[in-house]
This record gives sequence, structure tokens and C-alpha cells, in this order.
Amino acid sequence: MSTLTATRRPEPHDKRRREERRRERLADRQGSGRRMPVWQLVLRYALLLGVFALTVGPFLWQLSTSLKGPAEDIYSYPPKLLPSDPTLDNYAKVADLIPVWDFALNSLKVAAANVLTNCAGAALAGYALARLRFRGRKAALVVFVMAMLVPVESIIIAQFMTMRELQLNNTLVGVLLPACIGAMNVLLMRNAFSNLPYEVEEAAYVDGANAWQRFTRIALPSVKGTLAVVAIFAFMGAWDDFLWPLIVLSDQSNFTLTVGLNYLHGTFANNQRLVAAGTIIAVLPLIVMFACLQRYFFRGVGEGAVKG
Repeated sequence: MSTLTATRRPEPHDKRRREERRRERLADRQGSGRRMPVWQLVLRYALLLGVFALTVGPFLWQLSTSLKGPAEDIYSYPPKLLPSDPTLDNYAKVADLIPVWDFALNSLKVAAANVLTNCAGAALAGYALARLRFRGRKAALVVFVMAMLVPVESIIIAQFMTMRELQLNNTLVGVLLPACIGAMNVLLMRNAFSNLPYEVEEAAYVDGANAWQRFTRIALPSVKGTLAVVAIFAFMGAWDDFLWPLIVLSDQSNFTLTVGLNYLHGTFANNQRLVAAGTIIAVLPLIVMFACLQRYFFRGVGEGAVKG
């Protein structure tokens, strides 16, 4: 019996070692790209370059056009991406032709207010749908989902009539009000709050915290990533909106940047350098905002996890 046990004891250890070695070899094969065929690598990089050209290419071309002087041909073939004599005179001419900075200030007011109203309203509505129990909660959720399916163009006349009855047409408040809380933002916040574990709030409930204290002190600090996503979407939607401000605004002093830049396309359509310069002026704040909030933006994908 002693010889049998002596011969059988090493077997579990040998199996365990072989299993560990097999896992290590499998991990090495999956982790290293040595076994990937060359044609797959070429295909991947070709797709990445194609997506880069489609997404970033138009912006780079507009930037290049805005920096080209009047003596440089922007329609030359083959096209030149790098300007031979870069200049910033086109940006100064845009400011001389139209009050672009006043338009930008109006857009900034609307966009900032849109961010505040969407973050506050979507957070409150999302928490109520995710955590509070009340009659009609499921019906309210269905209403928010259906609101995303309605095209804006189908209700824009009703919106204009409502703003006129409220005497808010030709005002920045009238531009802000229809989009002050977006249905998609509410659903994003509801999903983020739903992923939070109930045990954390139950502990606060036992300690005597009410619903408002649980929302402000526990739930809201845990979904900063999703709040950043809502802020970026709200800012982009308000800053890039063109159709609704064009309809509701008639006084030039209240024009937003997208409506004001439309004058460059109409009166100065032949000078594409000015159009490109105005486009860069309109896009630059979006790039700055995303650069400031990008770390929170990518963190919002895995929102709701508890560390430690």
C-alpha cells in the first residue's frame, strides 16, 4: 500500500502542472499576434485607414482650405492638403463679414443651458425610473422609448405654434426649451442607475437616508461617466442644431452660430476659404469639450460597477 500511494501521489501535481503549461501556451498564442496571417493584418490596417479617411479627412480638408491664401488654387489637381503659404486672414475676414463671435456667444448660452437642463432633468428622471416604485413607471418608460422614435420634423410645426403661444419665438429660451431634456439622455441615466447594486442604497436607507439623500450622495457620484456622456450629447445637439433655430429666430442679434454661418454659403458662396474658416470656428468648441471630458466619456461604458 505504501508503494501504491507513493506512486499515485505525484499524479495530481503532474496533471496540474500540465494544465498550467497548456493554459500558458494558449494564452501566449492568443496574446501575441505572431500566428495571425499577414493578409488579416493588411486588411485590418486598410479598414482603419479607410475609416480614418472618411471621418477625419473632411475636417482636415476644411482646415487646409481655411489656411490657404487667395493666391493659392484650392481646386488644383492633384489636391494639396498642406497649404504652401498658410495664413489666418480668412478667419479675420469671417469676423469682419458677419458678427461671428456674437453668434458663437448665443450658441454657447443655448448649449450651456442645454447641458445643465439635460444633466439635471435626465438624472432625476432616470433615477426615478430605475429606483423609485410608483404607478405608471413602466408606462413612463415606454413613453420615453416612443419619444425617441418620433422624427423631429414631424412635430416641429407644433413646437413653433407652442413657442408662439408662449411668446417665446425669436428668443434663445424658445430655442432651448424643446430640447431641454432628451429622451435618450433619460434612458442612458436610467440604465446607469439600474446597474448600481441595491445593497449600497439599502445600507443608506437603514441609516435613515431619504430618497433625495440617496440620490445626491450615493447614486449620482457613482454615474459621473454617464453624466459626461449626457453632457457631450446635449452640447453637441444644441451647438450643431440648425433647423429649429432657423425657424424660431428672426432677429439677427439672436442668431446662433449655425444660422449665422449660413450667410457665408449664400452671399459668399464662391469664396470657399471663408466657408471653411467658419466651419472650423463652429467645430473647434466641440473638439475642446470632448478633449476635456473624454476620460469620463469612455468610463461611462462600464458605469455602475463597484470597486473594492
